[in-house]
Amino acid sequence: MSLAVKAAVADPDLLFFPWDTPLEEWPADLVVALPRGISRHIVRFVRIKGVIHAVKEIEEHYASREYELLLQLTDLGVPSVRATAVVSGRIDKNGEPLPAALITEHLEFSLPYRAVFSSTPRPDTAIRLLDALTLLFVRLHSIGFSWNDCSLSNTLFRRDAGAFAAYLVDAETGEMHPNLSNGQRQYDIETAILNVTGEMMDLQAGGKLPESVDPIPVGQSLKVRYERLWEFLSKPILLEFGDRAPLDNHIRQLNLLGFDVSGIEMKSLDADRQVVQVGAKVVDAGHHARRLIRLTGLDVEENQARRLLNDLDSYRATNGANEVEEVVAHRWVTEQFEAVVSAVPRDLAKKLEPAEIYHEVLEHRWFMSEREQRLIPIEEVIASYISEVLANKPDEATMFGSPSGLDDTMEIALIKD
Repeated sequence: MSLAVKAAVADPDLLFFPWDTPLEEWPADLVVALPRGISRHIVRFVRIKGVIHAVKEIEEHYASREYELLLQLTDLGVPSVRATAVVSGRIDKNGEPLPAALITEHLEFSLPYRAVFSSTPRPDTAIRLLDALTLLFVRLHSIGFSWNDCSLSNTLFRRDAGAFAAYLVDAETGEMHPNLSNGQRQYDIETAILNVTGEMMDLQAGGKLPESVDPIPVGQSLKVRYERLWEFLSKPILLEFGDRAPLDNHIRQLNLLGFDVSGIEMKSLDADRQVVQVGAKVVDAGHHARRLIRLTGLDVEENQARRLLNDLDSYRATNGANEVEEVVAHRWVTEQFEAVVSAVPRDLAKKLEPAEIYHEVLEHRWFMSEREQRLIPIEEVIASYISEVLANKPDEATMFGSPSGLDDTMEIALIKD
């Protein structure tokens, strides 16, 4: 048996680690001291090309399997650690076989759940962690991934503007399927409740959990949180003919939860009502910009593309759900996008680029509809937006031009401010 390295990116440095030595015996000057969660396996942190990686000893079969699963999750845009390599064929100095090593890139600014509770936690810290874990859990199930061992220990957390973002760190027991049955999802949920409740009780026993927090109802609340979110993502939307507001609001909430539209299906109930089912998925970086330019020729920023595509998908659901997507997209550009942009007076056209103007008109329509509790015609929205919003903005197309009398240094300082 000889040493074998399977890596996402070839790096010769991987060959020069002491693979003939068990991980627990690696020298201190090679290992980076970082907080570690509870693990069934020996884990050490090392630097490769200046980047910190986690090295986990595990049987070769499971190492290769987890490596491939992590690559799939990364490709699908699911929050998880990135797989770097699998090292197999390890033999110690006495000729005895050693476990394989799975190498993953360390997630910067992330913490295991015990580190979150190492300082004095707020009473709602456990709830915020569960919110993040639930969102990750639903994301995984929505792409057909059965975790089979969901727990706080198998998750890393990043602070996120007062909340937390959760990342899968251990996919050893995971399975990828085209879709998950209700039975598979329920099994995963029950396992998660058992694990999380036990972890909360461990924190309580160690004096790390605020006295006001009861581990059992907190752990059991995971099921309620999960089912509420899953139902939101799965429920059909009833539309009255010509009223897009419920669909627009649903897509808006979908985006706020970290999901994107994967498709829209429409079924007519009668002449006045339609039922719309919105699919959700996590997509890779740049996906929206690429899809929009393919469908419409509009070359815009990623978040602008996301917003415009949401409007296009909503338009298609009510104005051509059975037609070819490219045909509907062409009609949307003419009837929606260009109609809005061309309504802007020429002297205001340089205030913002066209895609940003259209996005702001959509936002303005939403706020007006919420305020007045009625479906507002687009012509009325445009007139209100131009007079109340756009007219008061600076000309972004020219505001960074070099003013007469200013040198380059002064211009750069102005831009930075």
